[in-house]
Amino acid sequence: MVSKRTIDYYTSIGLLSAERSQSNYRIYTEESLKDLKFIEECKSLHYPLDEIKRKLDMKKDKTIRDSEVEKHLNAVTQQMQQLQNDLYDLTSFIEKLDDMQKEKFATNLMMLKSVLKESLLRITS
Repeated sequence: MVSKRTIDYYTSIGLLSAERSQSNYRIYTEESLKDLKFIEECKSLHYPLDEIKRKLDMKKDKTIRDSEVEKHLNAVTQQMQQLQNDLYDLTSFIEKLDDMQKEKFATNLMMLKSVLKESLLRITS
């Protein structure tokens, strides 16, 4: 749930766009609602608002510049590296647990390793 105040703020900084009714009420299109969902997903991943704006602009821009693609690719690569480091640390922590505790986390750990490996394979192919 996003508050009216937050939506007003997003509109004022250019993250969302709205049309105006004859009574001067803001009218948000289906596209704006999709943008809002995208913004909230990015926020859940802790992206700053300026980065979210850049991502929104890239999504909407029909002609993407090489420098923007490279910048985005570098950011994703850094995130993937950080995830790989975090997974390594988690694996080390889990190894220190007793067998009952290890069992509790084993499935999640295997799934995370698999997803990371699959993502890296997709990127490199």
